[in-house]
Amino acid sequence: MVHPHHTPYVTPHILHRHYAQAHDNELHNTLIGHDLEYFSQAGFDMDRIQLKRNAPVAQLYEDAIRNEGAIISSSGALINFSGKKTGRSPKDKRIVYEETSKDDIWWGSVNIKMDEHTFEINRERAIDYLNTRDNVYVFDGFAGWDPKYRIKVRVICARAYHALFMNNMLIRPTEEELASFGEPDFIIYNAGQFPANRFTKGMSSTTSVEINFKRMEMVILGTEYAGEMKKGVFSVMHYLQPVKFGQLSLHSSANVGMDKGDVTLFFGLSGTGKTTLSADPNRLLIGDDEHVWSDTGVFNIEGGCYAKCINLSSEKEPEIFNAIRFGSILENVVYNPATRTPDYDDVTITENTRCAYPIEYIPNAKIPCMVDRQPSNIIMLTCDAFGVLPPVSKLSPDQASYHFLAGYTSKTPGTEDGVLEPIPTFSTCYSAPFIVLHPGRYAEMLADRMSKHNVSCWLINTGWTGGKFGTGKRCPLKYTRRIVDAVHSGELLDSEYETFGTFGLQVPTNVEGVPRELLNPRLAWADKEAFEREVRKLAGMFQKAFKLYEGDVQENVRLAGPRMD
Repeated sequence: MVHPHHTPYVTPHILHRHYAQAHDNELHNTLIGHDLEYFSQAGFDMDRIQLKRNAPVAQLYEDAIRNEGAIISSSGALINFSGKKTGRSPKDKRIVYEETSKDDIWWGSVNIKMDEHTFEINRERAIDYLNTRDNVYVFDGFAGWDPKYRIKVRVICARAYHALFMNNMLIRPTEEELASFGEPDFIIYNAGQFPANRFTKGMSSTTSVEINFKRMEMVILGTEYAGEMKKGVFSVMHYLQPVKFGQLSLHSSANVGMDKGDVTLFFGLSGTGKTTLSADPNRLLIGDDEHVWSDTGVFNIEGGCYAKCINLSSEKEPEIFNAIRFGSILENVVYNPATRTPDYDDVTITENTRCAYPIEYIPNAKIPCMVDRQPSNIIMLTCDAFGVLPPVSKLSPDQASYHFLAGYTSKTPGTEDGVLEPIPTFSTCYSAPFIVLHPGRYAEMLADRMSKHNVSCWLINTGWTGGKFGTGKRCPLKYTRRIVDAVHSGELLDSEYETFGTFGLQVPTNVEGVPRELLNPRLAWADKEAFEREVRKLAGMFQKAFKLYEGDVQENVRLAGPRMD
């Protein structure tokens, strides 16, 4: 007879509440045995902390729920929060000024100098903080799918949420690869819960995100926003690929046609549609954000995707919506406390709500994420807050170089601290916040590759139409998708074109399924005089912004921009 207070059919030792944790301790101590010397030399107190290396996803869930207040959403994703910082902190990013890289770095407002001594102070501060934690998480993974050009990355952090994030964003090693991982090529010390000392030389706040190319290390203090780790790895690859390997690193998404095998690169900053437009049910996704255009083809740098969640729906973006399941992280997303259902329309915490998921969660992802074929099309995405650029233009080679260097778009709310409405900006190479070398080096490599492989280039505006921000409306996604389909089918190559005035852009007069007045922005504006004023205003901004590069480009590229003669 089974008494009511007994639990039948369960082995008694499983009921012990520390059963799983005891097993975890044995497992992880064994896994890191060959690396104990490294951690001791780095200053970690091995008698004090419990290191968990490449912990299983389920265990990271448990730790995040137990120690960080995370919850499991109704779809199985982990919902967690990054604290005060809900976007990147570009003004607090630093590059160490040292002899091995100082002549290659493009120093200035993007790459701010830090001296080696200050880096050592911050590194010590980060390790001291990690030594106070009961659990320290280590994730070893790869950046770059092509074995010829990949690097080994080690992440050391104090939050299970951060470890799971990088488990999704880096390329996950097999058990055999992990066993023979050896010394990493690049290490991230993430002590983001602990502030930097703002009185230390060179510090401007309690937040510090810094990279040392000589030591190949990154230190994070004062911000728990997980995207800082992702972009830190990209900055390292943005330096190493051209300098060490002679390959072109790009802030782009990429996909490949299922039938023709044609490859398309999508350039664009956060909020322009890179992730959304590259997740195409009719094409295989190579990756959503960071790639390398190599001598033999294109490969993804990452093992996952980091998608914006604002206004996400299964109707508009089914691939991304369905990727939000067990193993994914929803970051700073508000949810219904009764049902644990995410509310993707709620921007109470931030407009920069995000989801990080492994790329294999996209049903049509191409695994491995690389192709041995050169691109056929390049799409440069912009979000024009003035509402004057056409939704699609065909660029000449010189115009492609000009617009790549100019990198016009609008910063969208939530992507960075303090951005509350779209702000027109010029982000060179569509990656200014992450650029490391002089933009001319990337632009020259791009032009050479485009010329060599006869690649078509298109400028697509996903921003406003019929008026500027506040009066017009954003170009409907269904029309942008139709335009992208026309690029891939070759339909646009056979279209008739007209010249778009001041900017000299070639605009198709007809795209099936897209209203005529949308293709030529002047037709969409009711107030034609206001339209012309905004055109000239934006053209002037282009000319002013491009003066930074005029001395480094040929005259034909300089003349490919807007002209107000």
